[in-house]
Amino acid sequence: MHSSFPKSWHFAAAALAVAALTACASTDYHYSQLVGKRWNRAPIDTYDVTILSVDGKDTLFREVLVDPGVRKIVVQGPSGGTRSFGDQREISLDVRPCTRYYLVAVKENRLSSDFTVKVEYQEPVSGCTPPPGFTPSGGKPVTS
Repeated sequence: MHSSFPKSWHFAAAALAVAALTACASTDYHYSQLVGKRWNRAPIDTYDVTILSVDGKDTLFREVLVDPGVRKIVVQGPSGGTRSFGDQREISLDVRPCTRYYLVAVKENRLSSDFTVKVEYQEPVSGCTPPPGFTPSGGKPVTS
């Protein structure tokens, strides 16, 4: 005796999978990312940073998802001199939709504890749907 339960189960699972894929293909997912790792390892005066908070919200993630717009970002730089922990700096960054930003600390030398924060590189986020009228540029080093 065959039961129709397994067929119903397969149809329900297929419908759920289609619904999940449709949600992923939504056209209003316009996030950006902040990354505290160096994109280019060659420059000897740049160092990774730890992103501590964005707009006053603490984070522990290496890649932080953010909404587009002007964001206040607090980072901790590398240790240096006699300190075992790096100093903190706050920067403002006008975040564009669907863009990944690589933030780095720039120091005059290895022993210095003073640093400035800069965007070393930015690139489009794959799988992100930009809002209407926005055209992301290709990956490019950021000059300052």
